[in-house]
Amino acid sequence: MESFLQPDRGFKINKENLQKASIIFLFVLVIIVMVAFAEKVSNPILLGFAAIVGGYMALNIGANDVANNVGPAVGSKALTMTGAIIIAAICEISGSLIAGGEVVSTVSSGIISVEAIGDPEHFVTLMLAALISGAIWLNIATIIGAPVSTTHAIVGGVLGSGIAAGGFGVANWSALGEIVGSWVISPVMGGVIAAALLFFIKHTITYKKNKKSSAENIVPYLIAFMTWAFSLYLIKKGLKHIIVLDDMVAFGLSIVISIIVLFIVKPIIKRALEKLENKKEEINKLFTIPLIFAVALLSFAHGANDVANAIGPLTAINEALKISFEFGGKANVPFWIMLIGGLGISIGLALFGPRLIRTVGGEITELDQMRAYCIAMSAALTVLVASELGMPVSSTHIAIGAIFGVGFLREHLKRQYKEMESKILESRKGEDSEKVKEFLEQFRNASIRRKTAILKSLERKDSKKKAKVPQNINIPELKKKEAKRLKEAYQEELVKRSAINKIVAAWLITVPVSAVFSAICYFILSAVGF
Repeated sequence: MESFLQPDRGFKINKENLQKASIIFLFVLVIIVMVAFAEKVSNPILLGFAAIVGGYMALNIGANDVANNVGPAVGSKALTMTGAIIIAAICEISGSLIAGGEVVSTVSSGIISVEAIGDPEHFVTLMLAALISGAIWLNIATIIGAPVSTTHAIVGGVLGSGIAAGGFGVANWSALGEIVGSWVISPVMGGVIAAALLFFIKHTITYKKNKKSSAENIVPYLIAFMTWAFSLYLIKKGLKHIIVLDDMVAFGLSIVISIIVLFIVKPIIKRALEKLENKKEEINKLFTIPLIFAVALLSFAHGANDVANAIGPLTAINEALKISFEFGGKANVPFWIMLIGGLGISIGLALFGPRLIRTVGGEITELDQMRAYCIAMSAALTVLVASELGMPVSSTHIAIGAIFGVGFLREHLKRQYKEMESKILESRKGEDSEKVKEFLEQFRNASIRRKTAILKSLERKDSKKKAKVPQNINIPELKKKEAKRLKEAYQEELVKRSAINKIVAAWLITVPVSAVFSAICYFILSAVGF
Protein backbone atom coordinates (compact mmCIF):
# COMPACT_ATOMS: atom_id res chain seq x y z
CA MET A 1 0.00 0.00 0.00
CA GLU A 2 2.82 2.40 0.91
CA SER A 3 4.60 1.87 -2.42
CA PHE A 4 1.29 2.36 -4.23
CA LEU A 5 0.65 5.68 -2.54
CA GLN A 6 4.17 7.01 -3.02
CA PRO A 7 3.80 8.01 -6.70
CA ASP A 8 0.55 9.80 -5.90
CA ARG A 9 2.28 11.73 -3.14
CA GLY A 10 5.04 12.71 -5.54
CA PHE A 11 2.43 13.80 -8.09
CA LYS A 12 0.80 16.05 -5.52
CA ILE A 13 4.10 17.65 -4.64
CA ASN A 14 4.92 18.19 -8.32
CA LYS A 15 1.45 19.59 -8.95
CA GLU A 16 1.86 22.06 -6.08
CA ASN A 17 5.27 23.16 -7.36
CA LEU A 18 3.84 23.48 -10.87
CA GLN A 19 1.09 25.76 -9.56
CA LYS A 20 3.67 27.93 -7.78
CA ALA A 21 5.82 28.09 -10.91
CA SER A 22 2.78 29.08 -12.99
CA ILE A 23 1.88 31.93 -10.63
CA ILE A 24 5.47 33.21 -10.65
CA PHE A 25 5.56 32.97 -14.46
CA LEU A 26 2.37 35.06 -14.68
CA PHE A 27 3.91 37.57 -12.26
CA VAL A 28 6.96 37.87 -14.52
CA LEU A 29 4.70 38.39 -17.55
CA VAL A 30 2.84 41.15 -15.72
CA ILE A 31 6.19 42.81 -14.92
CA ILE A 32 7.27 42.65 -18.59
CA VAL A 33 3.97 44.18 -19.73
CA MET A 34 4.27 47.00 -17.16
CA VAL A 35 7.84 47.78 -18.27
CA ALA A 36 6.70 47.82 -21.92
CA PHE A 37 4.16 50.55 -21.16
CA ALA A 38 6.43 52.47 -18.78
CA GLU A 39 8.17 55.75 -19.52
CA LYS A 40 10.83 55.49 -22.23
CA VAL A 41 14.40 54.94 -21.01
CA SER A 42 17.78 54.54 -22.69
CA ASN A 43 17.93 50.76 -22.12
CA PRO A 44 14.45 49.17 -21.77
CA ILE A 45 15.85 45.61 -21.80
CA LEU A 46 18.07 46.40 -18.82
CA LEU A 47 15.12 48.03 -17.03
CA GLY A 48 13.01 44.94 -17.73
CA PHE A 49 15.68 42.67 -16.27
CA ALA A 50 16.01 44.95 -13.21
CA ALA A 51 12.23 44.94 -12.76
CA ILE A 52 12.16 41.13 -12.75
CA VAL A 53 14.97 41.10 -10.16
CA GLY A 54 13.02 43.66 -8.10
CA GLY A 55 9.99 41.37 -8.28
CA TYR A 56 12.19 38.46 -7.14
CA MET A 57 13.36 40.57 -4.19
CA ALA A 58 9.74 41.42 -3.31
CA LEU A 59 8.80 37.71 -3.43
CA ASN A 60 11.55 36.95 -0.92
CA ILE A 61 10.52 39.81 1.36
CA GLY A 62 7.02 38.32 1.44
CA ALA A 63 8.37 34.80 2.03
CA ASN A 64 10.68 35.81 4.89
CA ASP A 65 9.89 39.12 6.54
CA VAL A 66 6.09 39.04 6.79
CA ALA A 67 6.25 35.93 9.00
CA ASN A 68 7.25 38.19 11.90
CA ASN A 69 3.88 39.95 11.75
CA VAL A 70 1.61 36.92 11.34
CA GLY A 71 3.63 34.08 12.93
CA PRO A 72 2.65 34.73 16.59
CA ALA A 73 -1.06 35.00 15.69
CA VAL A 74 -0.92 31.70 13.78
CA GLY A 75 1.18 29.97 16.46
CA SER A 76 -1.29 31.03 19.17
CA LYS A 77 -4.20 29.76 17.01
CA ALA A 78 -5.81 33.20 16.95
CA LEU A 79 -5.76 32.84 13.16
CA THR A 80 -5.47 29.91 10.78
CA MET A 81 -2.57 29.87 8.34
CA THR A 82 -4.92 30.60 5.43
CA GLY A 83 -6.74 33.40 7.26
CA ALA A 84 -3.47 35.04 8.31
CA ILE A 85 -2.03 34.88 4.78
CA ILE A 86 -5.19 36.40 3.24
CA ILE A 87 -5.34 39.27 5.77
CA ALA A 88 -1.59 39.94 5.58
CA ALA A 89 -1.48 39.78 1.77
CA ILE A 90 -4.35 42.27 1.40
CA CYS A 91 -2.84 44.64 3.97
CA GLU A 92 0.71 44.32 2.59
CA ILE A 93 -0.32 45.28 -0.93
CA SER A 94 -2.61 48.02 0.44
CA GLY A 95 0.24 49.45 2.49
CA SER A 96 2.56 49.30 -0.51
CA LEU A 97 0.16 51.05 -2.90
CA ILE A 98 -1.58 53.49 -0.53
CA ALA A 99 1.28 54.51 1.75
CA GLY A 100 4.41 53.16 0.09
CA GLY A 101 5.90 56.58 -0.35
CA GLU A 102 5.71 59.29 -2.97
CA VAL A 103 9.49 59.61 -3.04
CA VAL A 104 12.45 57.43 -2.11
CA SER A 105 16.13 58.14 -1.96
CA THR A 106 18.06 56.88 -4.97
CA VAL A 107 20.37 54.94 -2.64
CA SER A 108 19.08 52.81 0.22
CA SER A 109 20.00 53.92 3.74
CA GLY A 110 22.78 56.36 2.69
CA ILE A 111 25.19 53.45 3.00
CA ILE A 112 27.49 54.72 0.21
CA SER A 113 28.44 58.05 -1.31
CA VAL A 114 26.92 57.93 -4.80
CA GLU A 115 28.83 61.02 -5.92
CA ALA A 116 32.03 58.97 -5.63
CA ILE A 117 30.70 56.46 -8.16
CA GLY A 118 30.52 59.12 -10.88
CA ASP A 119 29.33 57.03 -13.82
CA PRO A 120 25.54 56.38 -14.16
CA GLU A 121 26.24 53.05 -15.88
CA HIS A 122 28.33 51.86 -12.92
CA PHE A 123 25.59 53.10 -10.63
CA VAL A 124 22.94 50.99 -12.42
CA THR A 125 25.19 47.91 -12.26
CA LEU A 126 25.81 48.61 -8.56
CA MET A 127 22.10 48.79 -7.67
CA LEU A 128 21.26 45.74 -9.79
CA ALA A 129 23.97 43.71 -8.06
CA ALA A 130 22.62 44.84 -4.68
CA LEU A 131 19.11 43.70 -5.61
CA ILE A 132 20.30 40.30 -6.86
CA SER A 133 22.50 39.59 -3.83
CA GLY A 134 19.87 40.72 -1.30
CA ALA A 135 17.22 38.55 -2.95
CA ILE A 136 19.51 35.49 -3.14
CA TRP A 137 20.46 35.75 0.54
CA LEU A 138 16.81 36.16 1.58
CA ASN A 139 15.94 33.10 -0.50
CA ILE A 140 18.66 31.05 1.22
CA ALA A 141 17.58 32.27 4.67
CA THR A 142 13.97 31.29 3.93
CA ILE A 143 15.03 27.81 2.80
CA ILE A 144 16.98 27.18 6.03
CA GLY A 145 14.12 28.62 8.11
CA ALA A 146 15.92 31.71 9.46
CA PRO A 147 13.95 35.00 9.70
CA VAL A 148 16.41 37.79 8.80
CA SER A 149 16.23 41.53 8.23
CA THR A 150 15.44 42.41 4.62
CA THR A 151 16.75 45.93 5.26
CA HIS A 152 20.10 44.52 6.35
CA ALA A 153 20.18 42.27 3.27
CA ILE A 154 19.74 45.18 0.85
CA VAL A 155 22.11 47.41 2.85
CA GLY A 156 24.76 44.69 2.68
CA GLY A 157 24.14 44.43 -1.05
CA VAL A 158 24.56 48.18 -1.63
CA LEU A 159 27.69 48.19 0.56
CA GLY A 160 29.35 45.28 -1.28
CA SER A 161 28.68 46.48 -4.81
CA GLY A 162 29.53 50.06 -3.78
CA ILE A 163 32.95 49.02 -2.54
CA ALA A 164 33.45 46.92 -5.67
CA ALA A 165 32.58 49.94 -7.83
CA GLY A 166 34.39 52.73 -5.98
CA GLY A 167 36.61 51.23 -3.29
CA PHE A 168 36.33 51.33 0.49
CA GLY A 169 36.22 55.12 0.49
CA VAL A 170 32.64 55.23 -0.85
CA ALA A 171 31.22 53.40 2.19
CA ASN A 172 29.44 55.32 4.94
CA TRP A 173 30.98 53.43 7.87
CA SER A 174 29.09 55.42 10.52
CA ALA A 175 25.77 54.30 9.01
CA LEU A 176 27.06 50.72 8.97
CA GLY A 177 28.03 51.09 12.64
CA GLU A 178 24.45 52.07 13.48
CA ILE A 179 23.19 48.98 11.68
CA VAL A 180 25.59 46.75 13.63
CA GLY A 181 24.34 48.40 16.84
CA SER A 182 20.78 47.55 15.89
CA TRP A 183 21.67 43.83 15.94
CA VAL A 184 21.84 44.18 19.73
CA ILE A 185 19.39 47.01 20.36
CA SER A 186 16.44 45.57 18.41
CA PRO A 187 16.15 42.08 19.97
CA VAL A 188 17.00 43.28 23.48
CA MET A 189 14.39 46.05 23.42
CA GLY A 190 11.82 43.74 21.86
CA GLY A 191 12.52 41.00 24.42
CA VAL A 192 12.42 43.29 27.46
CA ILE A 193 9.16 45.00 26.45
CA ALA A 194 7.41 41.71 25.59
CA ALA A 195 8.57 40.04 28.81
CA ALA A 196 7.48 43.05 30.91
CA LEU A 197 4.01 43.02 29.33
CA LEU A 198 3.62 39.26 29.88
CA PHE A 199 4.80 39.63 33.50
CA PHE A 200 2.17 42.32 34.04
CA ILE A 201 -0.61 40.18 32.52
CA LYS A 202 0.37 37.17 34.62
CA HIS A 203 0.40 39.13 37.88
CA THR A 204 -2.82 41.05 37.19
CA ILE A 205 -4.91 38.30 35.57
CA THR A 206 -3.66 34.71 35.29
CA TYR A 207 -2.17 34.47 38.81
CA LYS A 208 -5.38 35.76 40.38
CA LYS A 209 -7.89 33.36 41.90
CA ASN A 210 -10.84 35.10 40.20
CA LYS A 211 -9.41 35.44 36.70
CA LYS A 212 -12.72 36.52 35.15
CA SER A 213 -13.10 39.48 37.49
CA SER A 214 -9.47 40.50 36.95
CA ALA A 215 -9.86 40.18 33.18
CA GLU A 216 -12.98 42.36 33.24
CA ASN A 217 -10.98 45.11 34.95
CA ILE A 218 -7.69 44.77 33.04
CA VAL A 219 -8.33 43.48 29.49
CA PRO A 220 -10.30 46.54 28.23
CA TYR A 221 -7.37 48.76 29.23
CA LEU A 222 -4.88 46.38 27.58
CA ILE A 223 -6.90 46.61 24.35
CA ALA A 224 -7.10 50.41 24.68
CA PHE A 225 -3.33 50.51 25.24
CA MET A 226 -2.88 48.38 22.15
CA THR A 227 -5.17 50.73 20.19
CA TRP A 228 -3.11 53.73 21.27
CA ALA A 229 0.19 52.07 20.34
CA PHE A 230 -0.99 50.83 16.95
CA SER A 231 -2.77 54.08 16.10
CA LEU A 232 0.40 56.04 16.80
CA TYR A 233 2.50 53.40 14.99
CA LEU A 234 0.26 53.56 11.93
CA ILE A 235 0.18 57.38 11.87
CA LYS A 236 3.96 57.75 12.28
CA LYS A 237 5.20 54.74 10.30
CA GLY A 238 2.42 53.43 8.05
CA LEU A 239 0.85 56.66 6.83
CA LYS A 240 3.86 58.98 7.02
CA HIS A 241 4.05 59.24 3.21
CA ILE A 242 0.39 60.27 2.91
CA ILE A 243 -0.03 62.63 5.83
CA VAL A 244 2.56 64.17 8.12
CA LEU A 245 1.29 65.19 11.54
CA ASP A 246 3.06 66.96 14.35
CA ASP A 247 4.21 64.54 17.07
CA MET A 248 1.88 66.02 19.68
CA VAL A 249 -1.09 65.96 17.28
CA ALA A 250 -0.37 62.31 16.39
CA PHE A 251 -0.03 61.42 20.08
CA GLY A 252 -3.27 63.21 21.00
CA LEU A 253 -5.20 61.67 18.10
CA SER A 254 -4.07 58.16 19.09
CA ILE A 255 -5.15 58.85 22.71
CA VAL A 256 -8.61 59.93 21.55
CA ILE A 257 -8.97 56.78 19.41
CA SER A 258 -7.91 54.55 22.32
CA ILE A 259 -10.43 56.18 24.71
CA ILE A 260 -13.24 55.63 22.19
CA VAL A 261 -12.21 51.98 21.83
CA LEU A 262 -12.08 51.58 25.63
CA PHE A 263 -15.74 52.60 26.00
CA ILE A 264 -16.71 50.31 23.12
CA VAL A 265 -14.88 47.17 24.32
CA LYS A 266 -15.78 47.37 28.04
CA PRO A 267 -19.36 46.04 27.64
CA ILE A 268 -18.22 43.60 24.94
CA ILE A 269 -15.61 42.08 27.28
CA LYS A 270 -18.15 41.88 30.10
CA ARG A 271 -20.64 39.97 27.92
CA ALA A 272 -17.91 37.68 26.58
CA LEU A 273 -16.74 36.80 30.10
CA GLU A 274 -20.23 35.63 31.07
CA LYS A 275 -19.81 32.71 28.65
CA LEU A 276 -16.26 31.83 29.73
CA GLU A 277 -14.95 29.67 32.56
CA ASN A 278 -12.55 30.92 35.22
CA LYS A 279 -9.51 29.44 33.44
CA LYS A 280 -6.46 30.92 31.78
CA GLU A 281 -7.23 29.07 28.53
CA GLU A 282 -10.66 30.72 28.44
CA ILE A 283 -9.35 34.22 29.22
CA ASN A 284 -6.94 33.78 26.29
CA LYS A 285 -9.88 33.95 23.91
CA LEU A 286 -10.40 37.63 24.73
CA PHE A 287 -7.16 38.48 22.89
CA THR A 288 -8.13 36.82 19.59
CA ILE A 289 -9.83 39.80 17.91
CA PRO A 290 -7.12 42.30 18.99
CA LEU A 291 -4.50 39.95 17.50
CA ILE A 292 -6.32 39.87 14.15
CA PHE A 293 -6.27 43.68 14.05
CA ALA A 294 -2.59 43.60 15.04
CA VAL A 295 -1.76 41.35 12.08
CA ALA A 296 -3.63 43.68 9.72
CA LEU A 297 -2.04 46.89 11.01
CA LEU A 298 1.50 45.48 11.25
CA SER A 299 1.20 44.11 7.71
CA PHE A 300 -0.08 47.44 6.39
CA ALA A 301 2.79 49.33 8.02
CA HIS A 302 5.28 46.71 6.81
CA GLY A 303 4.02 47.01 3.24
CA ALA A 304 4.29 50.80 3.45
CA ASN A 305 7.87 50.76 4.77
CA ASP A 306 9.72 47.60 3.73
CA VAL A 307 8.49 47.62 0.13
CA ALA A 308 11.28 50.18 -0.32
CA ASN A 309 13.84 47.38 0.02
CA ALA A 310 12.62 46.02 -3.32
CA ILE A 311 11.50 49.16 -5.13
CA GLY A 312 14.16 51.58 -3.79
CA PRO A 313 17.02 50.14 -5.88
CA LEU A 314 14.63 49.48 -8.80
CA THR A 315 13.46 53.11 -8.71
CA ALA A 316 17.10 54.23 -8.62
CA ILE A 317 17.84 52.13 -11.73
CA ASN A 318 14.75 53.50 -13.49
CA GLU A 319 15.87 57.07 -12.77
CA ALA A 320 19.49 56.40 -13.74
CA LEU A 321 18.37 55.14 -17.16
CA LYS A 322 16.65 58.49 -17.83
CA ILE A 323 18.52 61.29 -19.59
CA SER A 324 17.74 63.79 -16.83
CA PHE A 325 19.30 61.64 -14.07
CA GLU A 326 21.21 63.50 -11.32
CA PHE A 327 23.25 61.87 -8.56
CA GLY A 328 21.94 62.30 -5.03
CA GLY A 329 18.49 63.40 -6.14
CA LYS A 330 15.10 62.09 -5.15
CA ALA A 331 13.09 59.79 -7.39
CA ASN A 332 9.33 59.77 -7.77
CA VAL A 333 8.19 56.17 -7.62
CA PRO A 334 6.03 55.24 -10.65
CA PHE A 335 2.85 53.34 -9.87
CA TRP A 336 3.98 50.28 -11.84
CA ILE A 337 7.06 49.91 -9.62
CA MET A 338 4.89 50.24 -6.50
CA LEU A 339 2.62 47.54 -7.92
CA ILE A 340 5.56 45.19 -8.51
CA GLY A 341 6.61 45.62 -4.88
CA GLY A 342 3.13 45.12 -3.45
CA LEU A 343 2.22 42.16 -5.66
CA GLY A 344 5.60 40.52 -5.11
CA ILE A 345 5.38 40.70 -1.32
CA SER A 346 1.82 39.31 -1.31
CA ILE A 347 2.60 36.48 -3.75
CA GLY A 348 5.80 35.57 -1.89
CA LEU A 349 3.88 35.42 1.39
CA ALA A 350 1.12 33.23 -0.08
CA LEU A 351 3.44 30.80 -1.88
CA PHE A 352 6.46 30.53 0.42
CA GLY A 353 5.51 32.28 3.68
CA PRO A 354 4.10 29.28 5.64
CA ARG A 355 7.58 27.83 6.30
CA LEU A 356 8.80 30.89 8.21
CA ILE A 357 5.37 31.52 9.75
CA ARG A 358 5.58 28.08 11.40
CA THR A 359 9.11 28.80 12.60
CA VAL A 360 8.18 32.15 14.15
CA GLY A 361 4.80 30.93 15.42
CA GLY A 362 5.77 27.72 17.15
CA GLU A 363 9.27 26.38 16.60
CA ILE A 364 11.05 28.87 18.87
CA THR A 365 8.70 28.72 21.86
CA GLU A 366 5.06 27.80 22.48
CA LEU A 367 2.70 30.73 22.07
CA ASP A 368 -0.85 31.44 23.18
CA GLN A 369 -2.97 34.54 22.56
CA MET A 370 -1.67 36.45 25.59
CA ARG A 371 1.95 35.84 24.63
CA ALA A 372 1.23 36.74 20.99
CA TYR A 373 -0.43 39.96 22.19
CA CYS A 374 2.77 40.86 24.10
CA ILE A 375 4.90 40.18 20.99
CA ALA A 376 2.67 42.31 18.75
CA MET A 377 2.67 45.12 21.30
CA SER A 378 6.44 44.90 21.63
CA ALA A 379 6.84 45.28 17.85
CA ALA A 380 4.85 48.53 17.83
CA LEU A 381 6.22 49.99 21.08
CA THR A 382 9.87 49.24 20.29
CA VAL A 383 9.68 50.94 16.90
CA LEU A 384 7.98 53.97 18.47
CA VAL A 385 10.52 54.26 21.31
CA ALA A 386 13.48 53.72 18.99
CA SER A 387 12.16 56.32 16.52
CA GLU A 388 11.88 58.92 19.26
CA LEU A 389 15.41 58.14 20.47
CA GLY A 390 16.77 58.17 16.93
CA MET A 391 17.98 54.55 17.11
CA PRO A 392 17.94 52.29 14.04
CA VAL A 393 16.06 49.05 14.71
CA SER A 394 15.02 46.01 12.69
CA SER A 395 11.37 44.91 12.82
CA THR A 396 12.50 41.31 12.26
CA HIS A 397 14.96 41.42 15.14
CA ILE A 398 12.36 43.06 17.39
CA ALA A 399 9.74 40.37 16.74
CA ILE A 400 12.16 37.47 17.22
CA GLY A 401 13.66 39.16 20.29
CA ALA A 402 10.14 39.52 21.71
CA ILE A 403 9.51 35.80 21.19
CA PHE A 404 12.79 35.01 22.95
CA GLY A 405 11.87 37.37 25.79
CA VAL A 406 8.49 35.72 26.30
CA GLY A 407 10.06 32.26 26.23
CA PHE A 408 12.87 33.09 28.67
CA LEU A 409 10.44 34.73 31.09
CA ARG A 410 8.33 31.55 31.05
CA GLU A 411 11.46 29.50 31.75
CA HIS A 412 12.39 31.74 34.68
CA LEU A 413 8.91 31.66 36.21
CA LYS A 414 8.62 27.89 35.70
CA ARG A 415 11.97 27.34 37.42
CA GLN A 416 10.95 29.60 40.30
CA TYR A 417 7.69 27.70 40.69
CA LYS A 418 9.42 24.32 40.76
CA GLU A 419 11.82 25.61 43.39
CA MET A 420 8.84 26.74 45.48
CA GLU A 421 7.22 23.30 45.24
CA SER A 422 10.56 21.71 46.10
CA LYS A 423 10.71 23.78 49.31
CA ILE A 424 7.20 22.63 50.22
CA LEU A 425 8.06 18.97 49.63
CA GLU A 426 11.25 19.35 51.67
CA SER A 427 9.41 20.99 54.57
CA ARG A 428 6.71 18.28 54.53
CA LYS A 429 9.12 15.37 54.34
CA GLY A 430 7.84 12.38 56.35
CA GLU A 431 4.20 13.48 56.33
CA ASP A 432 1.30 11.57 54.78
CA SER A 433 1.57 11.74 50.97
CA GLU A 434 -2.12 12.53 50.49
CA LYS A 435 -1.88 15.52 52.85
CA VAL A 436 1.22 16.74 51.01
CA LYS A 437 -0.62 16.50 47.66
CA GLU A 438 -3.59 18.36 49.11
CA PHE A 439 -1.30 21.11 50.45
CA LEU A 440 0.45 21.39 47.06
CA GLU A 441 -2.91 21.75 45.31
CA GLN A 442 -3.91 24.54 47.72
CA PHE A 443 -0.57 26.23 47.05
CA ARG A 444 -1.07 26.04 43.27
CA ASN A 445 -4.53 27.59 43.48
CA ALA A 446 -3.49 30.32 45.92
CA SER A 447 -2.93 33.96 44.91
CA ILE A 448 0.60 35.35 44.61
CA ARG A 449 0.22 37.11 47.97
CA ARG A 450 -0.95 33.88 49.63
CA LYS A 451 1.89 31.87 48.06
CA THR A 452 4.42 34.38 49.36
CA ALA A 453 2.94 34.10 52.87
CA ILE A 454 3.10 30.27 52.72
CA LEU A 455 6.75 30.30 51.64
CA LYS A 456 7.71 32.80 54.38
CA SER A 457 5.99 30.58 56.94
CA LEU A 458 7.96 27.57 55.70
CA GLU A 459 11.22 29.56 55.86
CA ARG A 460 10.52 30.52 59.51
CA LYS A 461 9.85 26.89 60.40
CA ASP A 462 12.99 25.80 58.61
CA SER A 463 15.14 28.36 60.42
CA LYS A 464 13.78 27.18 63.81
CA LYS A 465 14.68 23.59 62.93
CA LYS A 466 18.21 24.66 62.00
CA ALA A 467 18.55 26.57 65.27
CA LYS A 468 17.90 23.36 67.24
CA VAL A 469 20.77 21.53 65.52
CA PRO A 470 23.86 21.31 67.87
CA GLN A 471 26.72 23.53 66.73
CA ASN A 472 29.27 20.71 66.83
CA ILE A 473 27.39 18.74 64.09
CA ASN A 474 28.57 19.45 60.57
CA ILE A 475 25.79 19.66 57.97
CA PRO A 476 27.22 18.57 54.60
CA GLU A 477 26.87 21.06 51.75
CA LEU A 478 26.09 20.12 48.16
CA LYS A 479 29.10 19.60 45.94
CA LYS A 480 29.38 21.80 42.84
CA LYS A 481 28.42 18.97 40.48
CA GLU A 482 25.42 18.01 42.63
CA ALA A 483 24.28 21.65 42.82
CA LYS A 484 24.60 21.95 39.05
CA ARG A 485 22.53 18.80 38.51
CA LEU A 486 19.87 20.11 40.91
CA LYS A 487 19.72 23.41 39.02
CA GLU A 488 19.43 21.57 35.69
CA ALA A 489 16.52 19.59 37.10
CA TYR A 490 14.66 22.86 37.63
CA GLN A 491 15.67 24.18 34.20
CA GLU A 492 12.96 23.34 31.69
CA GLU A 493 13.83 24.65 28.25
CA LEU A 494 10.84 26.53 26.86
CA VAL A 495 12.96 28.25 24.19
CA LYS A 496 14.68 26.01 21.67
CA ARG A 497 18.40 26.74 21.86
CA SER A 498 18.99 25.31 18.38
CA ALA A 499 16.57 27.90 16.96
CA ILE A 500 18.39 30.71 18.78
CA ASN A 501 21.79 29.65 17.46
CA LYS A 502 20.56 29.37 13.87
CA ILE A 503 18.71 32.69 13.87
CA VAL A 504 21.45 34.71 15.60
CA ALA A 505 24.08 33.25 13.25
CA ALA A 506 21.93 34.26 10.26
CA TRP A 507 21.55 37.79 11.67
CA LEU A 508 25.29 38.22 12.13
CA ILE A 509 26.22 37.14 8.62
CA THR A 510 23.39 38.88 6.72
CA VAL A 511 25.26 42.13 5.94
CA PRO A 512 28.68 40.56 5.18
CA VAL A 513 27.24 37.69 3.11
CA SER A 514 25.01 40.05 1.12
CA ALA A 515 28.00 42.34 0.61
CA VAL A 516 30.20 39.50 -0.71
CA PHE A 517 27.41 38.21 -2.99
CA SER A 518 26.85 41.74 -4.26
CA ALA A 519 30.53 42.37 -5.02
CA ILE A 520 30.69 39.09 -6.97
CA CYS A 521 27.48 40.01 -8.85
CA TYR A 522 28.89 43.45 -9.66
CA PHE A 523 32.05 42.02 -11.21
CA ILE A 524 30.05 39.42 -13.19
CA LEU A 525 27.57 42.03 -14.48
CA SER A 526 30.43 44.37 -15.41
CA ALA A 527 32.22 41.56 -17.24
CA VAL A 528 29.16 40.70 -19.36
CA GLY A 529 28.58 44.34 -20.29
CA PHE A 530 25.75 45.49 -17.97
